[in-house]
Amino acid sequence: MAKRPMSVAGQVLVLQLVVMAVIVLAGGILTVINERTNSDDATRREVIAIAASIANEPSTPVAIASPDPTALLQPETERIRAVTGVDFIVVMAPDRTRFTHTTVELIGLPFSGNIDRALAGETFTETYVGSLGPSIRAVTPVTDGGGNIVGLVSAGVTRARISDQFFQGLPLIVGVVLAAFVVATFGSVLLSRRLRRQTLGMAPDELRTMYEHHDAVLHSISEGLVVFGRGENAEIVNDEARRLLDLPDGPVRRTDLPESLQHMASGVVHGELHVTDTRVLVVNQDPVMWDDHRLGDVLTVRDRTELQSVMGELDSVRSFAESLRSQAHESANRLHTVITMVELGRPQDAVEFATADLELSQHLIDRLMGSVNEPALAALLLGKVSQAAEQGVELTVTEDTALDHAGVVTPRELVTLVGNLIDNAIDASKESEQPWVEVTVRDSSTELLVRVSDSGQGMPADVLKNALTRGYSTKAGSRGLGLALVTQVVSRYRGTLTSEVTYGSVLTATIPMGSAS
Repeated sequence: MAKRPMSVAGQVLVLQLVVMAVIVLAGGILTVINERTNSDDATRREVIAIAASIANEPSTPVAIASPDPTALLQPETERIRAVTGVDFIVVMAPDRTRFTHTTVELIGLPFSGNIDRALAGETFTETYVGSLGPSIRAVTPVTDGGGNIVGLVSAGVTRARISDQFFQGLPLIVGVVLAAFVVATFGSVLLSRRLRRQTLGMAPDELRTMYEHHDAVLHSISEGLVVFGRGENAEIVNDEARRLLDLPDGPVRRTDLPESLQHMASGVVHGELHVTDTRVLVVNQDPVMWDDHRLGDVLTVRDRTELQSVMGELDSVRSFAESLRSQAHESANRLHTVITMVELGRPQDAVEFATADLELSQHLIDRLMGSVNEPALAALLLGKVSQAAEQGVELTVTEDTALDHAGVVTPRELVTLVGNLIDNAIDASKESEQPWVEVTVRDSSTELLVRVSDSGQGMPADVLKNALTRGYSTKAGSRGLGLALVTQVVSRYRGTLTSEVTYGSVLTATIPMGSAS
């Protein structure tokens, strides 16, 4: 089994630890060097202070001028050396002869080191290998009351003592360095854990492959895809979603979606129909989960506009076919009645019975075919009359119905508009004791008017507003799209749809001629 490559979080953790180790180590080394330098500087300041304090003491030049300088100076310099911790204090004559020294055997011998600058009246320090080994020493002149140099004082600390003092403080430096590395490691681990959650524990190659596949899929699928995280901004919007939802370029917020989609409940949604100004959409929504945490929602959108239009036409054709079937069945009943009346010797009654309904139906057919210059609409109206009659509803096409139809609204849209209004009116009229529906369709040089009245309770303005949204229906337990589809057609041509309750419930759709958007 192939070993899985290290995740992005793991690689970042290793890289951070290496970088932190290098930084902390370099910082530690620089700290050690700096501490060593500071230690040397502190030693120089210390030996200068000691040498200068002895040289400035009034008793020092007096002792140097005495017959036995060593007897007076040696006890005092040793006491000071013991208190200050320096390795030697040498008081000498200008000719280098030592009056004092830590090593008694060296008293009286010449001082080894540079004194020229001190003889010139300057106090200085130097690193020099003397009788006690390498040391940092200070040399300063001793003057009498007249300003004459009568001797010199040198105080020094050996390198061995300086190193011992430095190594005594080294554990503290190492401890601080290690503590810094531990803190840096802890921070890197926390960062790695956060990065692991954000990258889902994937390796760089896996992320790159996923991105490439993801990008290819987004541009190839025929469905609209919108992915929302925990915020209001969409994290992913493909080209098809922008087309179907008429979304602008750039970032997309929930408020940019069609109104019905803005208020969708979170959670699983399958096959919901939503109507925009231009389309009928099928919407699915699924939550994105990871380790039992909800990361967001995935919204998929499919276009059902053409299918819905074809289904509307199919419903009209089916309604017309059902009307023809029922008329054929009724015609058979009437034919049997006419034959029976002839057999009973009542031919005149048979003729009157046979021609009464025929004249009424033929009059309606002739009127519609003569005044409605759109075969699909005429067939729809004839079919709806028969369909309403089967359901016990009296449907009347008013005498002023006339349609020249210059082609502003397509036949398919006209069938959708009139058919849905009539269907809703038939359903609403059944609430009354004597249900009826009245239809008027006419056009002029300025507008197309479709008015459908019924004996139902009617829809006030606020109810109509709800009825124009997705999934609303006046039918109990139903989630119809009729009025939403009507609104879609009316809005496309910048028309209006109004509701009023006068002699009945009246819905009026008005579309200006030549107003297609």
